[in-house]
Amino acid sequence: MNQAQISVFHGAGQPIEMLQIEIPELKRDEILVRNLYTTICGSDLHTFCGLRSEKVPTVLGHEIVGEIVAFSETHGKFDHLGNPLKIGDRVTWSIFASDASSLMSMFGMPQKASGLFKYGHTQITDGDALHGGLATHCVIKNGTAIIKLSEKIPLKVAATINCSIATVAGALRLAGNVNNKRVFITGSGLLGIVCAAMCRSNGAASVLMGDINPERLKKSLDFGVDATYLLTDQHELPAAIDIAFDMSGSTDAMEQGLASLGVGNTAVWIGAVFKSRPVQIDAEQIVRRIISIKGLHNYNYEDFVAAVDFITAHHETYPFDSIVSKEFDLENSEVAMKYAVEKKPFRVGINMEKNESDGK
Repeated sequence: MNQAQISVFHGAGQPIEMLQIEIPELKRDEILVRNLYTTICGSDLHTFCGLRSEKVPTVLGHEIVGEIVAFSETHGKFDHLGNPLKIGDRVTWSIFASDASSLMSMFGMPQKASGLFKYGHTQITDGDALHGGLATHCVIKNGTAIIKLSEKIPLKVAATINCSIATVAGALRLAGNVNNKRVFITGSGLLGIVCAAMCRSNGAASVLMGDINPERLKKSLDFGVDATYLLTDQHELPAAIDIAFDMSGSTDAMEQGLASLGVGNTAVWIGAVFKSRPVQIDAEQIVRRIISIKGLHNYNYEDFVAAVDFITAHHETYPFDSIVSKEFDLENSEVAMKYAVEKKPFRVGINMEKNESDGK
């Protein structure tokens, strides 16, 4: 109980180091969680490969599900929705801790508040190292939205709620009502297939998917997609689309999505979180066709709640338990990262229970 194991990232190209550390005394309104499962997100891989800069050393991983081990004496023992919490409860939490009184929080963007703390993206300091998913434990800080989960949700699915699922929930919030709408999604990675499932579950008239990867396009059909478009081909794009979501970050794909929109309709972009060439926009066409372009980075608390509700209701409606192609134990975090970079699956999982069952 007094010891935790952490997987320490020192920088791209350097070996990941396994360390045993003391679990610190909890501060005001903090919770100690034992991590049960972590999935490796694309941003983790960008950091691992040196495409994204983080202060090191750090503990990577923010797509986490865990169970409560201890509360600080000052914690009220209620989750974000007012549900009572107790030791042993399975929980997920927002990928950030934010000041609720900040201006950005009051504007509905707590993920952009000053002084933001982000799990899996923070430098290790003396007495503060348990803030990532590639560890046996995590300290949940004051200002974090924590929500109790049903234990019926598979761990590998529950781990993705607080990043991919919540971000897509935010994209649908920006898009507005998708009921009876024609939707075109570019990028059939995890964000894309979640978007398809959410649109289908919310009554979209048709859900179309575009990508350059034929295998991923085929997989997307299991998540509510009606038709697919291989974007390396020269065939025509869909037309008169109501909402064009980009989950890929590809400038080509964003341009193709804009071209597919009908008059008065909307593009929502969430995939562009890395450097690429500028998107080429015909301003006259945007004006004459009255097109709206909206962007979203991370999500707010409303989106987080919507993500929990969606997965609670639909984790068996779609084959979400198939998104993790391979599991590793914590001690093989570096192997897991390299596997994810090479094979490019939807997700790779770090199963903390696997450590215990293997006697590690």
